[in-house]
Amino acid sequence: MDVSNIPALSTAMSQAAVKQQTEISVLKKSMDIQEAGAMALINAIPPVPTAGLPDNVGRTINTVA
Repeated sequence: MDVSNIPALSTAMSQAAVKQQTEISVLKKSMDIQEAGAMALINAIPPVPTAGLPDNVGRTINTVA
C-alpha cells in the first residue's frame, strides 16, 4: 500500500463530499421554488360556480351511458 497518496485521496474525498452537499442544497432549493410555483397555480384556479344547480349535479359519473 502506497501511503504517499493518502493526503491526496483524503482531499479528493472531502471535495467530493462538499460538492455533493452543495448539489443537494441546490436541489432542495429548486424543489421549494417549484412547490411555491405549483401552490400559486393551484390558488389561482377560480372556484367552481354552483349557484342554481341541484345538489346531486356533478357528484357522480354515469358509466352506463
